[in-house]
Amino acid sequence: MRCGVASPRCPPRPARIRGARVECVEIRLSPRAAYALLGVSPRELDGCVAPLEDLWGRDEWLLRERPAATPAWDRRLALVDGFLAERAARAPEMAPEVAAAWDTIVARRGNVRVAEPAVSCGWSRKRLWSRFSAQSGLTPKRAAMPVRFDRAARALRCW
Repeated sequence: MRCGVASPRCPPRPARIRGARVECVEIRLSPRAAYALLGVSPRELDGCVAPLEDLWGRDEWLLRERPAATPAWDRRLALVDGFLAERAARAPEMAPEVAAAWDTIVARRGNVRVAEPAVSCGWSRKRLWSRFSAQSGLTPKRAAMPVRFDRAARALRCW
């Protein structure tokens, strides 16, 4: 796999796109969805900017070209949704214990100690930490941080 940024000391930054008539679709994935849709463990992509064609091969072309050839944005977004739904239907799922730990983190809005989901699934903290990291690319503690941040950002919008 070819990575645009390969060093953890040089993490990916916001993309800056310049040009005439640039059109993009941003897709934000939860750790659970990323594991299913990317085709590799997110841990393998840590510190990388990997072109989609390196991950998906010909499927990347379908995601890029079909929406680009469609003039209406609502139809483009429907094509992207359909593509992702089809890919998710044939994708591997996270281990049920890891998925349950993620669901607990989200349900508790990021305010959870790692021992809690580990005990509920019958695993040790160390085993949950290892399996969660392998399948999400994040430790459970790191996964809780954006969940807490998202909650705080939503609260500020309502303020």
